[in-house]
Amino acid sequence: MEPLVSIIVPAYNAKDYIGRCVDSILNQEYQNLEILLMDDGSSDGTDVLLDAYAKKDARVRVIHQKNSGVSATRNHALDLAHGEFIQFADSDDWLTPDSTRLFVRSMLGSREEEAPGSGLKNGSGINPEAGHGKQCDMVIADFYRVTGKRVSQKGDIDADHLMDRREFASYMIENPADFYYGVLWNKFFRRSIIEEHQIRMDVELDWCEDFLFNLEYIRYAEGIRAIQAPVYYYMNRKDSLVSQGMSISNTIRMKSTVFDYYNAFYRDVYEEDYDEVKQKVRMFLISTAWDGFVMPSVVPGTAKLGEERMKLAGQSVSLTQGILADLYYFRKLLEYYLGLSAMLKQITLDEALLLLLLENCRQFEDRKEIAELAGLNAQKTTRALQRLKHEKLIEFDPDAEERISIELLEKSKAYLNEIHHAAEECRRACLKDFSKEDAELFQIFTEKACGNMREKISQVSFTVALDTANFTKKSGKSAGSGRKKKSDKGRG
Repeated sequence: MEPLVSIIVPAYNAKDYIGRCVDSILNQEYQNLEILLMDDGSSDGTDVLLDAYAKKDARVRVIHQKNSGVSATRNHALDLAHGEFIQFADSDDWLTPDSTRLFVRSMLGSREEEAPGSGLKNGSGINPEAGHGKQCDMVIADFYRVTGKRVSQKGDIDADHLMDRREFASYMIENPADFYYGVLWNKFFRRSIIEEHQIRMDVELDWCEDFLFNLEYIRYAEGIRAIQAPVYYYMNRKDSLVSQGMSISNTIRMKSTVFDYYNAFYRDVYEEDYDEVKQKVRMFLISTAWDGFVMPSVVPGTAKLGEERMKLAGQSVSLTQGILADLYYFRKLLEYYLGLSAMLKQITLDEALLLLLLENCRQFEDRKEIAELAGLNAQKTTRALQRLKHEKLIEFDPDAEERISIELLEKSKAYLNEIHHAAEECRRACLKDFSKEDAELFQIFTEKACGNMREKISQVSFTVALDTANFTKKSGKSAGSGRKKKSDKGRG
C-alpha cells in the first residue's frame, strides 16, 4: 500500500490563481493524497471555488476559518493531517506532475549507500538486505522560478547520497539566505517527527517562520536527501517586509530572533567544532540585512515557460492508431521517464539512452550501429559518448571506427540503478490496470513477439547478404566475359 501524503495549501483571497495550484495537485502521478485546502477567511469567492473541488474529488478536504495568517493556518492543517508524509504548496504556485512521486520515492529509498564501500545499495532504490544506515527523514528538491513568461531552475546541493545533519548544514551555511533552504514547498517531511516534537510555525513571526520550522525539524532528522529535479513552480513576487508595512523596530526584533535560533542550530549541530564555522554563521546577518531571503535577480539558463521540460504529446498527435503510433507513444513515454532520471543524475537524455543500450550491448560494428540502436543521430551519439567517457562512466578507444568495444566503469552503477527505475516506471505505466496474471501473459507474449521479430530480421538479413553476394559474383563473371569477347574481336 502506498503511503498517504498530506498536501497543505493555505489560501486567502486566491480565487484568480488557486485553480492552477489545485489542478496540479489533483493531476499528480502519485495519487494516494489527502489534500488540505485551508481557506483563511477569504472574501473574494475562494471559499466557493474550494468547496467545488471537494465535491468533485474525495481526496480534497476544505477547512474554512477566520482570518488568522499563514502560520496559524498551516499549524491548523498540521493538526488535521493524517498522512505519513507532509508536503506544502502556496496558492499562487503549482507542482510538477511528478512532484509527489519523486518525493515519496526519494524518502523511501533511504537505507542505501552513504559512502563507497558501505555495502549498501547505490541509487534511489531500497536494499531489503540493509538493516543499518540512516533513515531519510527529509527531502529537499530543486524548483523552477517563474518570472513573467520565463522560467529558470534553482537549486544548491548537488550531492546524490543520503546526508546527515552536519553535512546538510555545511551546504546551507554557504548560502544561508537562499530560498532553497528557507521555504517549505521544496521539502518533504515525516509527520511522525513533526508530531513527536510538536514542531509548528511561530505565529508571532511574520518573517522566516518557515525557515525556523525547517531548522527545528532538521534537528531531529536522521538523514536528508537532495534531488536535482525541479518539483515546484514558484511565482516570483514581492512579499518583502517593507511591502508588508512592518516597522523598522519590529523588523530588527524579528531578525534578531531568527539569527539567535540560527546560531543555536549550528551550535547544536557542530558542538565542540562550532568555532570553526562561527564566522560563517554570522554571515547570515549580513545576507539578510536588507530584506530577508534572496534569490538571484538574473538566473542563467532561463527558458520560455512551458519549454523547460520534455512534454508528452497527447491528443494533439494526429497519429492515434497503428504500429507507428504504438512505437511513437512507447518511445515518448520511455524518454519522459528517462529524462527525469537523467535530470536527477545531471546527465542528458541522450546519455541516459546510451547507458540503457550499453547495459545490454557493448560490442558494435561501428558508430553508425550505436546511433541506430540508441535512436540518435551520429553527432548526438559522438557527443554523448565523449561526455560519458569524460565523466568516467565508460571506457572505449575514441579512435576506433569499426568493431567498437565499450566498457561500463564502476561509477556507472549508480546511474544504471536510476535508469532501471525509469524503465520500470515506464513499464508500470504501460501495464496500468493490468492484473498480475494479465501482466505476466503480456510479458510472455511480448518476449515471443520480439523473438519472432529478431528471427525474421535475421532471415531477411541473411537472404539480402546472400543475394548481394550472388549478384556481385554474377556481375563479375559477366563483366569478365564481356571484356574477353571485346578483346577477341579486336584481335580478329
